[in-house]
Parts: sequence; structure tokens; C-alpha cells
Amino acid sequence: MTKTAVFRAVDITKTYQMGEVQVRALRGVSLELFEGEFVVLLGASGSGKSTLLNILGGLDVPTSGTVHYLDNELTASDQGMLTRYRRDHVGFVFQFYNLIPSLTARENVELITEIADSPMDSLDALDLVDLRERADHFPAQLSGGEQQRVAIARAIAKNPDVLLCDEPTGALDVKTGIVVLEAIALINRKLGTTTAVITHNAEIAKMADRVISLSNGQIAGVEKNTTKIQANVLSW
Repeated sequence: MTKTAVFRAVDITKTYQMGEVQVRALRGVSLELFEGEFVVLLGASGSGKSTLLNILGGLDVPTSGTVHYLDNELTASDQGMLTRYRRDHVGFVFQFYNLIPSLTARENVELITEIADSPMDSLDALDLVDLRERADHFPAQLSGGEQQRVAIARAIAKNPDVLLCDEPTGALDVKTGIVVLEAIALINRKLGTTTAVITHNAEIAKMADRVISLSNGQIAGVEKNTTKIQANVLSW
């Protein structure tokens, strides 16, 4: 059965003006991401991974080319439309957790559920990352990995169609990072959320449907994983 293309990017470029210098972050990238797919974006620093993810998430716009989310052309949308797109359809996870220190884990998640159209219960979201029992703890009482898992719970609590993760393990040690990546893979499997993750952790590639490599602002290769393994969360 053919899956729906959630994203269709065609020949997108992105050029930044840095003083008198032009930096070409993307150089004609074309790709599709499909419904329920788990994709890993790999590449060296400066290869264009974050720029591509930000454009897909409506945080940035390309210099040229087109990007469609389902039947909606993001590249023809104004800022108000992009804001609604981000609010209603996209969950973001970044390298830094950005939790509010004075709020508990549950309250940090509820910041999103209060503004979402059809949110899940905050405790159910924390349950998906195995942190229900830590719901009333403040960020300072949680480890780095637990704080990132709260950030993931916050991102998914609004029931997004798409989950975009930019180096979610960048501030964590390798072992803790694997636990966080397994949580993302588990959510992809349970909720069917189209998921794209930027990571340097090779372990997560074993859980992905496809690995897309970028180099110098271009797609250098696409590898389909025919031996995808399921997330194993025994380390929790």
C-alpha cells in the first residue's frame, strides 16, 4: 500500500547573508517524507540538516523552491498561516530542553495541552516516555535525560502529525542519549507520528525507516533500512 507523502520539497535552496558573505545552506534539495515514517538526517556540522528541518517545520522559509505539507504549500503561506501550521501540526524537540524551572514536569507539558485543539492528557504523554511517576518533580530534580523526555512529552501532548527533533541528544552522554532516542522511536511506532530526527548517534539509524545523508547543502545519499529494529526500552 502506497503511503501518503506528508512533505514534498522540490529543489529548495537557502542562502543567508552574513555581512558581505553569502552562505548557501541548502543547494537544491528535493525529498519526500511519508506518513508514519521515521527518518534520520545525518551529516557533518554545516551540511544543512537544521536548515532543512526548520523549513519543514515552518520556522524558516527557503530562498527558492517549494515545500508542501500534504495539500498545503508552506512556501506560499504568510506568517500567520505558518504559525497555525506549527501550532496545530508540528511538535518540536531541540537539543536544549527549555523547561520552565518553576513548573513541575506535568505543568510543563500542560503548557502545550492548554493551547492545543485536541491534546492528550498530560499524564498520558508522560506515560509514553515512562515518566508518569516523576510528574510532580521540578526540572532541577530530574536528570538531563529525564528533562529531555519531559520535553518530548510536551511536544507530543498536542497530538502533532509531525515530530521534528534537532539533535535531541546533543547535550547528553551516549547511554542516556540512546534512551531518549528510543523514546522517540517508541512514540513513532505507537502514535504513527511522522518523525524526522537529526542525530550523530548511529544507534538510532537501526530504528529508522530511512537514513538521509546531507553534505554541503545537498542530499548525499538515502539508505532504506530493510532490517529496522523496534525500540527496546528495557534501559528505563
